[in-house]
Order: sequence, then C-alpha cells, then structure tokens
Amino acid sequence: MTGYATSTQETEAGTMTIEIKSVNSRFLDLQFRINDDFRSVENLFREAVSRRVVRGKVECRFSFGKKNNENNNKALNHSLLTQLAAFQQTLQGQFPQAATLSVNELLRWPGVIEEAEINTEHLQQAISQTIQQTLDQFIISREREGAALGQVLLGCITSMEAIVEKIRPLLPQVLQQFQQKSITRLEEALGLAAPDGNSAAISREEAMDRIRQEVTLYGIRIDVAEELSRLSAHLTETRHILQKGGQVGKRLDFMMQELNREANTLGSKAALKELADASMDLKLLIEQMREQVQNLE
Repeated sequence: MTGYATSTQETEAGTMTIEIKSVNSRFLDLQFRINDDFRSVENLFREAVSRRVVRGKVECRFSFGKKNNENNNKALNHSLLTQLAAFQQTLQGQFPQAATLSVNELLRWPGVIEEAEINTEHLQQAISQTIQQTLDQFIISREREGAALGQVLLGCITSMEAIVEKIRPLLPQVLQQFQQKSITRLEEALGLAAPDGNSAAISREEAMDRIRQEVTLYGIRIDVAEELSRLSAHLTETRHILQKGGQVGKRLDFMMQELNREANTLGSKAALKELADASMDLKLLIEQMREQVQNLE
C-alpha cells in the first residue's frame, strides 16, 4: 500500500527532516537514506516502522541541517596543519621551485576546518518523537488508500454475489434438459433395437429405469449447489474481513485462494453455457481482487 509523510523539527543543534514513503509489496522491505553522522538513527527507524507496518516497500529518509553557531561551531585541525607543513617542507627540499600553499588553499583542504560534532544521544528523544509523528501521518495516509481499496473490493464482492444468485435457479433446468435428452436418445435407441417389436429388445420400463439411473448419476456429477453455497459463504466472510478492518492482507490472500478453487470447480462441472460464462466472470473478478489484495496490509 502506498503512503507518504514528512516532518520537520527544529532543535538547538539544527533542523531535522524525516520522510517516510512506501509502495506496494507483499512483504515488508525497509530501505534507509541517512547521513553517516546519524547511522544510529537507523535502529530507531527499523524498530518504530516494524511495530506498525507489515507490508510495503518502505523508504525512510533522515537529513539534518546544522545550525550556525558563531561562538564555537568550527575549529582548525592543528594536527593536520602540522602534517601539511612538514609535507610542504620536504617537497620544497626536493623541488625548490614549487609554490607554497596559500591560506585559501589550506582553508579549503579537506579536514582542516572541523565542525563541532553533534551529540546524537542528546537528540535521540527528539528524533524518536519526530519519527513517531511522521509515522502517525504515514499510517493515516495508508488508511485513506486502504479505505478506497476496500470499497473497490466490496464492489467486486457484490458483483460476484449477483452472479451466484443469477445462476442458482439454473440448476433444475440443467437436470431437466438432460433428462429430456436422455429420454429421447434412449427411445430412439429402443426403436432401432426392436423395429418389429422383437421381445428380445429391452422393455420401455427397463429403458425408463436406465434413464433414471443416468439422470441420477449425471445429476451427482454436475451438481454445483455445494460449490455455490461455499462461494456464498466465502464471499460473506471476505466482506466481514474488509468491514472489520485492521491487518487483513494475509487473511484476504487465503480467501482469494478459496474463492478461486470454487470458481474453478464450478467451471469444470458446467453443463450449460451460462454456468461456464459465470465461472469465467467469477475468476476475472477474483483475479482483480487478488491484485488489489496484494496492496492491503
């Protein structure tokens, strides 16, 4: 599930900015963009996010702008200057014509000017508070998207329930059509077997018994009433999960598997074009739901 939040906090040492954003992922994938001076902040981020987020590729950014302090913010690195002077003296001994370092060059030399180190321990409480504030906003943004996705999924459930109710009355029609076809087919076969009324041919009563057996066996083979009942039960449970809220992603993953299983069985037993079409429509809706469920926590 996507989400975004950012917070800025002023401290005595400077300004911290925290940004948290996420994109869809089935699992929790944490990434950090933090200045080297604040590497210890990564553990605070990891613990805070892991407690409140289960799914998503989450990127956490932390930046800190130091506050200018005219009193004691910068100092010269005298040890480094001594080394540079010794190096220069040695080089000039070998290369007398070499120019000496200017003051400007020395001041721009990496490490000559030292900035006062930031005590991250003193800032830890402020950092923790800001992380929590940002997480609060981040969770709210994800909840808004989750609510929107929930409405989409509920719409799919309503469509699937309508399909189930539409095909339920077709079941008696399937058996009736098969019975009529069987009677016609066996009567034709009976007439061919005994065109002159030969007593060796099976009687009409025996033919009707065979028809009843065939219809019974066929009815058992194509009966999808149980599949439709399970579909209805699964859809009711899926609706309940969505309306209850909370962390629903993994439970909905399981429900999608169950719904797909029943839709496949319905298709394999389809004896009418209407049933086959209904199975296909159900599977399309289930696939749409499956794609959206991956985005829900």
